[in-house]
Amino acid sequence: MESLTASELKAILFSKRANVYYLEKCRVMQKDGRVLYLTEGKKANQYWNIPIANTTVILLGTGTSITQAAMRMLAGAGVLVGFCGGGGTPLFAGTEIAWLNPQSEYRPTEYVQGWMSFWFDEDKRLLAAKKFQQKRCSFLERVWDKDREMQGEGFFADDREIETALKGFRTRIDIAGNVKELLAAEANFAKQLYKYAAMRTDYRDFTRDTDATDEANIFLNHGNYLAYGMAASALWVLGIPHGFAVMHGKTRRGALVFDVADLVKDAIVLPGAFICARNGLENQEFREYCLQKFTEHKVLEFMYETIKEQSMQWQKGDMCDDGNIYQPE
Repeated sequence: MESLTASELKAILFSKRANVYYLEKCRVMQKDGRVLYLTEGKKANQYWNIPIANTTVILLGTGTSITQAAMRMLAGAGVLVGFCGGGGTPLFAGTEIAWLNPQSEYRPTEYVQGWMSFWFDEDKRLLAAKKFQQKRCSFLERVWDKDREMQGEGFFADDREIETALKGFRTRIDIAGNVKELLAAEANFAKQLYKYAAMRTDYRDFTRDTDATDEANIFLNHGNYLAYGMAASALWVLGIPHGFAVMHGKTRRGALVFDVADLVKDAIVLPGAFICARNGLENQEFREYCLQKFTEHKVLEFMYETIKEQSMQWQKGDMCDDGNIYQPE
């Protein structure tokens, strides 16, 4: 079988790639110029191809192994690889997913330089965090206004509860004097969304707990890690280290991944987790649901554009207190 060249592997733009894989109980290897994963059957082993040129992230769960040759090809195609616990989430409290970033000396430098131009200034970092939260609200409105499937399940951006929650959150974003106040506003907004989703899906007495064993909480964990994978991929392609967060940096290692993932979690993962839990879907079906919605609503492109815009904001001019750019005449 003919091997692929590096240029052929990178023919699909990162922002247009469609696939995120979660694998467990298999062996990932290189064979005949392809990356495959091997599953052991009762009578025979089976090989399955991974289209790495159209893949952003591979999550390796329990019972997996990967060869050096496969990692070489994945790195050449710019695919991020993450080791994680069962179902896509960590096995132990406090652990974090371990990202293996492909090594490349040819990623752009202007975005990390732009990010560093404001990151060490606490006031500018706060303004950047506020801008992220404003984008988060706008994305939720856009997705819920457009997605007929979610509307069919009872999720509407113009419901009184959501309009009230968004208005209150935006007000608190504007008046927040530090990141601590912004995090408190975010937590309150999330509680309102959980309450709304639980009511719409008749999910009685829901409490958000990452260690809980009910389907909604499990699906939220799984969906969040898919979003983390896409966020890590977007940051890697733009050359921005994961440690330079604007909100979660004091509490989470590699926290910029969490900041970027938060842009989309409320809009897609949160309602999807409750909808799929109510409908009795399996883990794999929920992951397929999330990835379908990520593609449908161009999540990766939205992440790229938001990060790029924030990176270059102070390169173009000074930001005013309201988060807009002041361009001197």
